[in-house]
Amino acid sequence: QVDLIESGGGLVQAGGSLRLSCAASGRTYSSGTMGWFRQAPGKEREFVSAISPSGLNIYYGDSVKGRFTISRDNAKNTVYLQMNSLKPEDTALYFCAAKLTALVTMREYDYDKWGQGTQVTVSS
Repeated sequence: QVDLIESGGGLVQAGGSLRLSCAASGRTYSSGTMGWFRQAPGKEREFVSAISPSGLNIYYGDSVKGRFTISRDNAKNTVYLQMNSLKPEDTALYFCAAKLTALVTMREYDYDKWGQGTQVTVSS
């Protein structure tokens, strides 16, 4: 059984910061890309960021560029999302995702494993 377990969500005021973590258990995804997606109520799931196994290739969605930073620790089988300058429109359920291959993509159907999500709420 492979699980992706997210943590770090919560309620924060606009302009604040949160750090999300996603730990993979059951198998290692150190050779695969890991990413974050989010889904706000009534909206489709949206790509946030993804990082290659080496950490050298990183993508960000346009709405989070310059504010969010993704990183990973392969020894801990964990990916992080540092979120700064949060806005009310960042409010969503944030999902961690992992794929078995190294190619970094923004398409959710490319990802093989998903976490249950962690809620981020930004108040104005």
